[in-house]
Amino acid sequence: MQHVIWILWPAFIAAGVAEGLFFTLIDPRQLYLFGQLVEWPPIATYSTGFFLFWLVCLCASLMTYFMMPSAAKEALRKAAAEREDLARPRRREPKGVDR
Repeated sequence: MQHVIWILWPAFIAAGVAEGLFFTLIDPRQLYLFGQLVEWPPIATYSTGFFLFWLVCLCASLMTYFMMPSAAKEALRKAAAEREDLARPRRREPKGVDR
């Protein structure tokens, strides 16, 4: 699951930035696709644009992960396992229970 988050989270952030930049410059009511005016409500255009940007960024993150050397992947796994804030939360034992 940790590897999925390593891929999805940077793609999500990059897609948000890309959408913000894209729709700052382009009004969704004046957007043309294949020579036809897009007649969707602006919120549908924003949502579809975000998911398309996320898909593109997800593909870039996946390519980066697959092209990463095995030694680098192992180093990331080891570093994540050693850090309390990146590792799976540990279950707390109830007070008064001895093992």
